[in-house]
Amino acid sequence: MDWYSTHCHWMKRALDLAQRAGEAGEIPVGAVIINAQGQLLAEAENRRERDSDPTAHAEILALRTAGQKLKDWHLNQCTLYVTLEPCPMCAGAIVQARIQLLIYGVDDPKTGTIRTVANIPDSAYSFHRLEVLGGILESACRQQLQSWFAERRQDHHRLKG
Repeated sequence: MDWYSTHCHWMKRALDLAQRAGEAGEIPVGAVIINAQGQLLAEAENRRERDSDPTAHAEILALRTAGQKLKDWHLNQCTLYVTLEPCPMCAGAIVQARIQLLIYGVDDPKTGTIRTVANIPDSAYSFHRLEVLGGILESACRQQLQSWFAERRQDHHRLKG
């Protein structure tokens, strides 16, 4: 498999996880971490609502699982795939974990802190140089989020009506 096919494969898995989160009432975001050999190490979906935990973002949960599996918080040989550009909390955790490569689907114009609203990985206070690739399966990631939010707005208007 070439690099693009490999990235699409793992992003599709993250999209499946995001779909599961959306069906459970969570904002549909999924994350997958693979090791240097290209094997699945961890995967997670947003669980803030279900866990009543503000830190239960897909990325944070995947990082925790990967660290526990490796028995090491240094994830410098790992690649993280996530459907939506990480928020400040997740970007900070990704840098702290020393992820080698972050691949995300769609920019987040409200809270994206990898490239859109801010750039945590390249900032002066970031001690770790994170490789970043955005836009993998961007249309599918965007459509999934837009559909989920449109459905929530529709449900809200039905309840108010």
